[in-house]
Amino acid sequence: MTLMDPLDARIVLALDDDPDATILALAQTLGVARNTVHARLRRMAADDMLKPFSRRVDPAALGYGLVAFMSLAVSQAEPEGVHQGLLAVPEVIEVHYTTGDADLLAHVVARDTADLHRITKAILAIDGVDRTSTAVSLAEVIPYRPRSLLHRLANG
Repeated sequence: MTLMDPLDARIVLALDDDPDATILALAQTLGVARNTVHARLRRMAADDMLKPFSRRVDPAALGYGLVAFMSLAVSQAEPEGVHQGLLAVPEVIEVHYTTGDADLLAHVVARDTADLHRITKAILAIDGVDRTSTAVSLAEVIPYRPRSLLHRLANG
């Protein structure tokens, strides 16, 4: 993966401050050429440095206010089938391989506890999922926050 440099970080921070800013406005704010900002944004998008805009959507705004983290033990012979099965469950919004007792950690959203039960049963029905363990989030203490890392890079 290509790494961001300080100017890339400054561009992203400026967009974070004003998501509706034009490339010209960003260039003026940052004191760089318009073509530089445009080229940097295109490169960052092409190199997958920028996540999709939909990552900014709060699932609660869609009616999914319950957040849970589900540890999954899976059959090592079926990993691709498990991945495809999890992709078919829209409420599974993120999955990571992990170390420790579980093989995968799934970030799941639900409308309520009854909905979470339905989702859990759907995940357990996926071929290759042996068992799950679920922790319900009571409150987000520290939200996703790459901004402080961007400031560190932008300011050297």
